[in-house]
Amino acid sequence: MITIIAGTNRPQSRARRISDLYAAQLREFGAEAQILDLATLPADFTATALYDRAGSHPEFNALVQMASSADKLVFVVPEYNCSYPGVLKAFIDGLPYPGGIRNKKAALVGLSSGTQGGLLALSHLTDVLMYLGTAVLPLRVRLPNIEASLTTTGELHNPLFDSLLREQAEQLLRF
Repeated sequence: MITIIAGTNRPQSRARRISDLYAAQLREFGAEAQILDLATLPADFTATALYDRAGSHPEFNALVQMASSADKLVFVVPEYNCSYPGVLKAFIDGLPYPGGIRNKKAALVGLSSGTQGGLLALSHLTDVLMYLGTAVLPLRVRLPNIEASLTTTGELHNPLFDSLLREQAEQLLRF
């Protein structure tokens, strides 16, 4: 099973729309995929599910299980203030350590309204994942100026972006 993490808790996010497209591509290749949308995180998880309360929040635990039990992961990450969203960092910090996503393989997709396509966000996230023992696929897809290519209904109107996502998905399956 491949778990795709829509890396923001913003409702109806672009990250979720790209996650849906990625899942469809993986299914076309015959892979099982599920989406872990951080928009479904309990609003109070940083106070009720982390540190001395680890393991005590059933809703949070279900999301942790989706990441921990995956064979591979895909992180679809919007750029927030030249990095990745803090809610994604808080979620990662709530994963079991050591363990959690250790020895997993991950693909990264960055989104931005600007021209960098989440370059710094993906760099920061790569450092964290490698520290945790998660291998990162070298092809990190960056989707700049995403609002010009992605409709509100989740259609991607950019052949290059579509091609890059497809290529990365194929590589992830062989990784």
